[in-house]
Amino acid sequence: MGRRAKNKQPPPEPLDAKPYSSTKKLGKRKAETQDDKPRPAKKIKDSKSKKPRVTFDDDAGSNDGWEGVQDDGVIGDLDDLIDDEDDDMLRGPVQELDFDSDEDEPAPLLLRGRKSKQGGPAPNIIPTGSDDSSEESGSDDERTTMANMEARSRALDAKAAAEAELDIEEFQQAAADEDDEDDVDMDGQEDANGDMDAEPFHLPTAEEREEEKLTVPDVHTVQRRMRECVRILGKFKRLAAEGHSRSDYIAQLILDISSHYGYNDFLAEKLFHLFPVAEAIEFFEANEVPRPVTIRTNTLRTRRRDLAQALVNRGVNLEPIGKWTNVGLQVFESSVPIGATPEYLAGHYMLQAASSFLPVIALAPQPNERVLDMASAPGGKTTHIAALLQNTGVVFANDANKARTKSLTANVHRLGCKNVVVCSYDGREFPKVMGGFDRVLLDAPCSGTGVISKDASVKINKSERDFTLLSHLQKQLILCAIDSVSPESKTGGYIVYSTCSVTVDENESVVDYALRKRPNVKLVETGLEFGREGFTKFRGKTFHPSLNLTRRFYPHVHNMDGFFVAKFKVEKRVKAKKADEEEPIMVEVVAEDGTVENKPQEDAGFDSDEDRPYLEESKRRRMKAKGLRPPPRSKTVKATA
Repeated sequence: MGRRAKNKQPPPEPLDAKPYSSTKKLGKRKAETQDDKPRPAKKIKDSKSKKPRVTFDDDAGSNDGWEGVQDDGVIGDLDDLIDDEDDDMLRGPVQELDFDSDEDEPAPLLLRGRKSKQGGPAPNIIPTGSDDSSEESGSDDERTTMANMEARSRALDAKAAAEAELDIEEFQQAAADEDDEDDVDMDGQEDANGDMDAEPFHLPTAEEREEEKLTVPDVHTVQRRMRECVRILGKFKRLAAEGHSRSDYIAQLILDISSHYGYNDFLAEKLFHLFPVAEAIEFFEANEVPRPVTIRTNTLRTRRRDLAQALVNRGVNLEPIGKWTNVGLQVFESSVPIGATPEYLAGHYMLQAASSFLPVIALAPQPNERVLDMASAPGGKTTHIAALLQNTGVVFANDANKARTKSLTANVHRLGCKNVVVCSYDGREFPKVMGGFDRVLLDAPCSGTGVISKDASVKINKSERDFTLLSHLQKQLILCAIDSVSPESKTGGYIVYSTCSVTVDENESVVDYALRKRPNVKLVETGLEFGREGFTKFRGKTFHPSLNLTRRFYPHVHNMDGFFVAKFKVEKRVKAKKADEEEPIMVEVVAEDGTVENKPQEDAGFDSDEDRPYLEESKRRRMKAKGLRPPPRSKTVKATA
């Protein structure tokens, strides 16, 4: 050995030396028994173990690196090495040794892999569910053949059907459990403060009602009582208390509605009976929420796409109302006043409720027609008609209130309607003033029970007398509208009757009256794709069966103002044949030979010359009674006298 080799630094100590050995006895015994095999250097650890320890793939191919190590006979020592490092990291001081190859190794994952080492090497460090599924799928693929494919498919179908049946049973069981929960007495229901109610629900007596009227009722108490009444009326036979009828609960619910929402008792009861109990509460709740702001595009000046883009550029958030209209836009929020934009002043759109589109859509005016709008102010429907006519034909915009025609005229000019004639007549005079229209739109004056969200004064200022007077006026107007239409119109002959009310007195009753008074009129489809059918029976009243062609719109269903639309078709009048021409009267006549024959009865002759003196004399007497000088008698009268 040379001088240089003698003074050369000895090789480094092995990794299982005492300062760095593990405290685990199992590792020591395992290391001592493997004296014949040299301990792998650190490089072997880096090259063999880094890849499977850093990348934890769930696929089956991630086991390849470990299989290679197992074949070389290094897996046992490698596990010991990992255990030693784990213990050293927990001990702390040994962290000074940095082998600069374990930087990417997550320590928590190494700690999880210290479970079983005596049973042999595991295929994965952290087995996952995806590994099991991949193994199962692999085994299934191996078992699938052309011979058993059909049987396996049937088995899968049967399994899916069984699961569907189980789902249905669970759904039915859940529904039954909900019913059972509803049937439970409400003694333990939580109040608004989260406390349990001490007393069960009971209807207040007459004395308690009187005391409650004198004081301000508790809001939470009224709301709970309304919920209880709705729940009991929904399952009256099960939940009703003994000694109380359905009318008792309904009367109490109406009183609570009137006090909670601010209606008078008459109107609350009138609106309540229009709906089922639960839906009536939804209707009253919807009247407390304002309707969305909507605008109608004026197609005489712009297109809806261009208008929407211009308003979006000004900071307006909007979108189309729905598929039923191609000119409406709903405005959600705006950074500028929507009624004062340059586009509004230029007549590109009209601020208009969505429900006001419906009558004009039902009327469907055709170009070059003569159309009458009997109650047109402030001009939303009139300008819509003019736009559909494309400024052809003539639109007569009438309003009985002359002061309101100013706003009507302003909107007509702003929107560029050149075929509109503004007039101010009482609608009942229109058959005499002008007639022969192709189409007539009658948006009749009404109580406004469909627009309570806009005008809350309707809740308290409407009485039974108001509904009687309005119904009488509406019946007169609809007859005049029918008489104003020309039955000989080639393209028209239609009338649309609409109101912004939801009561039956102003809607179905008026339409049924018009059908009875004008036999040459019939109801037709409105052309509206949505909306509820009108009533054919209501609280003992029976209307014409064709009233199911009318349409009703509600705020809680369609998110628009309450509205009613009916469309009539006027036909030519057919003269009725005389009764004697249709069925002559037969009399028995005895012939000379004694036989009896049935012959038509001969009309008794009327000699006008014989009766003339008597008619003139009666006329002279009437004139004398009035103090007038009668004319001299004719010769025939004198001779008769």
